[in-house]
Amino acid sequence: MASKSRILYLSLIVVALLGALALTFTAQADFGTGWTGEFFANENLQPPVVYTQAYPNGINENWGFGSPNPAVPVDFFSARFTSIQNFNQGVYEFVIVSDDGFRLFIDNVLVLDRFVGRPQTTDRVQVSLTPGAHTLVLEYLETIDVALVQLQYFQVSGGTPTVVGGGGVVPTQFVTPVATPIYTGPLATVSGANGLALRTGPFLGASFITTLPGGTSYPVLARNFEEGVYNWYLLQVGERQGWASGRFLQLNVDPLSLSTQGSIFDQIDNAPDRNAFAIPRAVMNLRARPSDRSPIIGSIPWGDVTSLIGRTVQAGINRWYQVRYNGMVGWIAAPWVTVNGEIYSVPIR
Repeated sequence: MASKSRILYLSLIVVALLGALALTFTAQADFGTGWTGEFFANENLQPPVVYTQAYPNGINENWGFGSPNPAVPVDFFSARFTSIQNFNQGVYEFVIVSDDGFRLFIDNVLVLDRFVGRPQTTDRVQVSLTPGAHTLVLEYLETIDVALVQLQYFQVSGGTPTVVGGGGVVPTQFVTPVATPIYTGPLATVSGANGLALRTGPFLGASFITTLPGGTSYPVLARNFEEGVYNWYLLQVGERQGWASGRFLQLNVDPLSLSTQGSIFDQIDNAPDRNAFAIPRAVMNLRARPSDRSPIIGSIPWGDVTSLIGRTVQAGINRWYQVRYNGMVGWIAAPWVTVNGEIYSVPIR
């Protein structure tokens, strides 16, 4: 009896230990290797690169209220981290912690876009990958206060993920794999430029949304030729939509096969007054839309007061003002205009 009791006791201990180990098994976190970071003294990854650093063990940085190097400002800087990693076939979950924002590209395809100023946030996305080498690009944005960014990934299905004990990673048994659907529709690829501005409308003076890196591709939803010279294309960029000039886009379809579409600028000519006033410091051309290529619909003399009802912003600077003057509504270039009144009540278009 004593021998049977001892065997039963030992069996229960083994079962308990196996159960405990099973609870601590998790998919192994991977930070990747051989990363290169390029830093820019602006928020939009605009050249020149002011500092370059190797990150052999992955991206896991907390600069606090500082920056990675004296050449990089402590606020309002951006960075691009690049590496090539080998993957098994399967679904991978990428986890990015950032303060402020980021964009993640895999093989030049944008898979997650959070390129905005915000406090520390953790974002996740699951992507189905084929076996072999894949190029990862993480673009980072720092506005004010704390600067930090971390990227790690886990294989959550397909193949045989390595399991280790410990916390702070995603348990495999709690993840529901979601394969990324394959897009087969019209596609536009940034070509002939290191970066292409995505804007709120199909005009050079429309507000800036983000920069599309050279070589990246995006679904095309529509086209617009209102500005003239070049087609503009409405693109789906992550969870956002915006317009990019066709001058630096290559399409995989005939542009004429795309439907034409207007923009927000077609809907705001009846915008209300905002208790703000624009006073030109020169004779100003009044244009139909915020672009020097847009038709001139009138003229405003030096010093005349106009009602300011809208504006566009690029790199934090007002570029065009929408005004109401003698019954006409149009746009004037902001650099030669004095503003009186409640400028912050004027909507950005």
